[in-house]
Amino acid sequence: MSYPTTRVLAMLELLQAHHRMGGAELAERLGVDERTVRRYARRLDELGIPVVAERGRYGGYRLMPGYKLPPLMLSDDEATATVLGLLAARRLGLAATAAEAALAKVRRVLPTVLGERVEALREALGFTLAERQAVTPDADKVLGLAAAVRQRRRVTLRYRSHQGAESERELDAYGLVFHSGRWYVTGHDHRSSQTRTFRVDRVLSVTPGTATYEIPSDADPVQHVTRSLANVPYTHRVEVVLHAPLEEVGKRVPPSVGTLSKEGDGTLLRTRADSLDGMAALLAGLGGRFTVREPPELEEAVRRLAATLLESVTTS
Repeated sequence: MSYPTTRVLAMLELLQAHHRMGGAELAERLGVDERTVRRYARRLDELGIPVVAERGRYGGYRLMPGYKLPPLMLSDDEATATVLGLLAARRLGLAATAAEAALAKVRRVLPTVLGERVEALREALGFTLAERQAVTPDADKVLGLAAAVRQRRRVTLRYRSHQGAESERELDAYGLVFHSGRWYVTGHDHRSSQTRTFRVDRVLSVTPGTATYEIPSDADPVQHVTRSLANVPYTHRVEVVLHAPLEEVGKRVPPSVGTLSKEGDGTLLRTRADSLDGMAALLAGLGGRFTVREPPELEEAVRRLAATLLESVTTS
């Protein structure tokens, strides 16, 4: 809330959400003093939004009884699409807190009949996708990077690595990618002279520069992010030949799992893993024959999994 207009609108939202609020509480929520709150109340009144100021020890502010903002002009289809989008964003962890707040605002301003129908949809809707706990970066960093991509304007990033080391990077951003509950930005990193991927929640600041650039025609941020994640240096290097055509395997193994290449009549999967038991379960879940090339310990993990599954089977 760095701009007065934003804080005035935030005050209106608070007064809509509460029957009344004291001046001190409003000041604290808005990050201003009580004198500024009085000025905001006058500004709202000038805009035709009647704010009643109650004086005295227990005084405060409230909207004039019976006053409501005009209803949000959405058709049934538009309101449904809006609510579905916000529910999906919350489920995916795309912007869970913000999506919940936006959903509450939309419900408050919809006409009564449409609002009840939309609320019924929210209560009745179920997801087969498990709710994801996501790491949501600051909106100003996401929006700043998005603006840089759109304007083709180089930015300076202050970045903290997984180990906690801070660095400064000059980045020509190619695109933002949301994957498995996290935001990533990919682009040309002038420090390494390579296309790199950075987690946005580890970005400490984004400073726009003056230099411009062109995004290469073959740049594919989504593919680059998924391949980068597949090559993260885990404990074990894994090579497995899957006895199925590359086209078939490609439909079952996402790029983030590993790299696939044609190997005779089958497909070679190269990846890395911290847990060989987890890799054994992944291979079993593919539902086909395979041959382990490396590491030899993966074969033992597969046999342990097979024995556990056999022991779990009960006969009637």
